[in-house]
Amino acid sequence: MTARNLQRIIPALETSDGAGVRIRRSLGQTQQARMDPFLMLDEFGSDQASDYIAGFPAHPHRGFETVTYMIDGHMLHEDHLGNRGDLRTGGVQWMTAGRGIVHSEMPQQESGLMRGFQLWLNLPAAEKMKPAGYRDIQPEEIPAISIADSTVRLIAGELTIGDQTHTGAVSSGSTRPLYADLQLAAGSRIELPVAKELSALLYLYEGEADLLAADEQKPLPLHAASLLGEGDRAVIEAG
Repeated sequence: MTARNLQRIIPALETSDGAGVRIRRSLGQTQQARMDPFLMLDEFGSDQASDYIAGFPAHPHRGFETVTYMIDGHMLHEDHLGNRGDLRTGGVQWMTAGRGIVHSEMPQQESGLMRGFQLWLNLPAAEKMKPAGYRDIQPEEIPAISIADSTVRLIAGELTIGDQTHTGAVSSGSTRPLYADLQLAAGSRIELPVAKELSALLYLYEGEADLLAADEQKPLPLHAASLLGEGDRAVIEAG
């Protein structure tokens, strides 16, 4: 077994999108700042309504999937196919744009904290023109796995911890997505299996943590996409 090392860091840059929503963009800020199949990764987070209230009015997508994870807040998804989804604290929307979809994402709050992520996943060429689809995943549908003093919210994929295999809320897709929110207790360490054929990255959005590999221990920068090298597991230690 080989622990993945820290290969490249892409710091998130502050920008705006939609109708003026303030975000931090790491992956996707340039054509070179990508890691197949990850096209873009945006972090949003503010308790100032003026930073998010204008939302993302109707706009088109095609050829990839968008995964929005709402850590705090309330947003409404609507699209031209008639799908409507309430994205609340702890929930996820998984949208396959396929041959094309027009959707909007509008805040349903006028005050308070809104915080989360949106990840764009590229689709293989053979799937870019498949029918569009949408799935609204409620917080209670996401398994919460307790490992020692830590918790793993498994949004997508499978994780084998010890002799038990856990399946996330989303368990299909040719990109074999593995998406987890790791909440580590101070000073704790977690070792996650990640198939060697998969691309992998970590994004530290709160606290302090190090990545352990071979004889090195490197701090994970806050608000940055930390791209990992080859291996079959990721070892993370909380500060």
